[in-house]
Parts: sequence; structure tokens; C-alpha cells
Amino acid sequence: MNDAYLAGLKLLARRELSVEGVRARLRDREYPEADITAAIDRLLETGALDDARVARAYARTASTVKGRGRLRVARELQAMGIERQVAAEAIAEVFGELDERTLINRAIQKKLRGRRTLKDAAERARLFQHLMRQGFSPAAVTHALRALGGRDDDYS
Repeated sequence: MNDAYLAGLKLLARRELSVEGVRARLRDREYPEADITAAIDRLLETGALDDARVARAYARTASTVKGRGRLRVARELQAMGIERQVAAEAIAEVFGELDERTLINRAIQKKLRGRRTLKDAAERARLFQHLMRQGFSPAAVTHALRALGGRDDDYS
């Protein structure tokens, strides 16, 4: 257990990882399952490992630096093995401080590279799909694109 614990500490010294992330990396290093479980329990006890902290940090980076919406961040946290309730609390905390419309407008300006209008319906549809993949709600995306002008039936 001592070796698995030290390996876990070294992993966490390099970057924040979820419980499942540490577990997967220790398995990759072929530690016995009992040692992995004991190491994770000890890491949790000492506070070195904390899924809530990881979820908040990831959500903050994904939203402010990467410009992602709450739906995509939720999917990514789930893929990291973060429990649904922990992820929901982190997302509520991070996105409670942010204005989704501002995030969407920033994403639109980045995609349009400073242009203020769309060329055609095809570009509008591509932009709509891009924003949906980024994790923004359909209603918010539609509202933002309406502000650029055009028809609602352009989205598909």
C-alpha cells in the first residue's frame, strides 16, 4: 500500500486528478487492487484527493479559458468519473458566477473572427451546431443568433 500511496501522491503533485483518474493510473502501473483501494482511501483522508475540488477547477477552466457551456462541462466531468451530484454542485457554483450570454457571444466572436454578421444560412447553421457542441443550451444559442439577424428556420 505504501508504494501505491506514494505513486498516487506523485501523480497528484503533477496535476489534479479525480478518484477514478488516480485509480486508472495506479492500475496502469499494475498495483494490486487492495493496495490501490487503501492508497485512495488514505489520499482521500489526507485531502490530497478531492473530486469536488477537481470538478470546480475543471469547470472553471473549461468555462472561462476554453469557452465551454454547462452541458459540455457536465458531460466531461461525468467522463472523468466525477459523481453526478458532485459535478452538479461544481457546475452550479462556477456557472452561477458567469453569464451564459456573455460566454456565447465570446464564442461567436471567436468563431467569426471579429465579423459582426453571418455570410449565409449555411454559416448560421454551422455556428449553431458549433455552439451546441460547446455545451450551450439551444434556447440561449437561438437567442444569441437571433441578435445577429436572420430566420429561426436556418438552424438545423
